[in-house]
Amino acid sequence: MTGAPLRVAHRIAVVGDTLLDVDVSGTSERLSPDAPVPVVDVRTDDRRAGGAGLVATMLARDGHDVTLVTVLSDDGRGDEIRSLLPDVRVVAGPSGAPTPVKTRVRVVDHALVRIDEGCATPPVPDATAEMTSALDGVDAVVVADYGRGVAASPAVREAISAAAARGVPVVWDPHPKGADPVPGTTVATPNAAEARGVSGLTGEGVPFATDAAVALRERWGAGSVAVTLGDRGALVASASGSRFVPAPSTTVGDPCGAGDRLAAGVAVALADGADVVDAVAAGVADASAYLAAGGVAALFAEPAPVAVPGTDRDAVRLVHRVRADGGTVVATGGCFDLLHAGHARTLSAARALGDCLVVCLNSDESVRALKGPERPIMTQDDRVELLLALDCVDAVIVFDEQTPDEALRRFQPDVWAKGGDYDAADLPEAATLAEWGGRVVTVPFHPGRSTTRLAAALAQVG
Repeated sequence: MTGAPLRVAHRIAVVGDTLLDVDVSGTSERLSPDAPVPVVDVRTDDRRAGGAGLVATMLARDGHDVTLVTVLSDDGRGDEIRSLLPDVRVVAGPSGAPTPVKTRVRVVDHALVRIDEGCATPPVPDATAEMTSALDGVDAVVVADYGRGVAASPAVREAISAAAARGVPVVWDPHPKGADPVPGTTVATPNAAEARGVSGLTGEGVPFATDAAVALRERWGAGSVAVTLGDRGALVASASGSRFVPAPSTTVGDPCGAGDRLAAGVAVALADGADVVDAVAAGVADASAYLAAGGVAALFAEPAPVAVPGTDRDAVRLVHRVRADGGTVVATGGCFDLLHAGHARTLSAARALGDCLVVCLNSDESVRALKGPERPIMTQDDRVELLLALDCVDAVIVFDEQTPDEALRRFQPDVWAKGGDYDAADLPEAATLAEWGGRVVTVPFHPGRSTTRLAAALAQVG
């Protein structure tokens, strides 16, 4: 799909170490009689896949097709991690070590203590053939190295290098105890403390980040290095020089996961075709928005109801939110070249079938292939804008093919709606919808309204 003002869903492999993260939160109003320590009355006990598992969760929640390449223990906590990743394809080899668990205890908004279990550094694990082959055919790779050996595995490193050699963007989020990024990594994203520890350089702020990024790029053989500076932004060093990417002003609460959010955002932007500086800017913006929304706690909160007509025009995210809220996703499609009353009525009827309406719109190239070189009358950008101005349309996806089948497979609507001048059984999309159990529905057709007739009338006028 091209030309759409939306983020496209991508196939992304996340490679790295997976942990079990536990957040215990409560209140404390007294000290223990046994020792002068606070007593925490637990209110919530939230559990999630951490490390590379958190990156995979973020990308899956954004609507991407995510494969997590990792190792897991065969203990009960390893099974729990799998259960916490329902929307992620998990390709895991044996870890040979207990599942690492990190438990954070917080009182209201303040961290009290972190308890680590099974977090001693294990031996470098053996990679399975399934783990290495999982990197074939992906649009981007994110390496989330948490220093437990997955990124140090020779076979895994060879597979990542092979992906980079094929032109697949590789984003490497390093760890002080982890392995160096493989040569050819598109961009590595150490934070200032990590860059300081690996480079041996000292200093603060942008001057230090500039020197460290340049030094690490040469040391690692990476295309670029982006040293992240927390709420200030990031400094990117590449072959063309160094650029500072500022962060939007954000009130930072719990920073847990911000680096993961940044790396995930960079990978998606690179898969979209952005250059490295623009991709890092997108990652910085994603991390800032993540923190502004409340960080990891907001990520796992129950989704807010989708307002319809919605202001979120990202189709993939919209669909995910509607489904998470138990809603029905409706789609329709067409050229919509000169919107008229018949279109408006059909779209309104389609929207009434569910909780959101996504319009699959033929691109300019697709319209020309279907209707000849004189069409479309309006460009796809204008057609997108007009469709989104209708209250009944929640998002638009533009597709280049002559049929919307591949676009539909991206978000798998529950209902495909078309005007009643079509027979539902004869629609070519019916077979596509059947792949995931969707259904085709026709809505009332309003004769006498057509783009061709309207275009002819306009030509006579003018």
